[in-house]
Amino acid sequence: MPNLWSGWPIWAVLAALFAAVTALLAKLGVEGINSNLATLLRTVVVLALLTGIVAVRGEWEPLTELPRRSLVFLLLSGLATGVSWLCYFRALTLGPVSRVAPIDKISVVIVAVLGVLLLGESLDPRHWLGVALMAVGAVLLALQ
Repeated sequence: MPNLWSGWPIWAVLAALFAAVTALLAKLGVEGINSNLATLLRTVVVLALLTGIVAVRGEWEPLTELPRRSLVFLLLSGLATGVSWLCYFRALTLGPVSRVAPIDKISVVIVAVLGVLLLGESLDPRHWLGVALMAVGAVLLALQ
């Protein structure tokens, strides 16, 4: 029997569960705090958590030994994450989490399309139907 923790689906489900909890906690956390400061505080917590995990697991590697291409893309990904989080926290200060979070997840639709266009991935008709349903759901949630 395969190890449950070794496959990507369990990690994807856990990511979704923690993203849901994150959205609820963030909505409560931005009450009475500037959204940019709230984003910074969240980022500091993430940095501390990940520093501890990497340290405990002995996963430190000198930056000079890491592939330059990987570093460039991780830097760009970090910048995109920062901008995404700033926008997300601002949206949470202005709107209900029950609508903000699902609309934020339109990123699933965007990444599916970009994965096909830019990375050469493929989706069968059933997967495209799922992507389309996600898009429709986000639009329905966005409507007043």
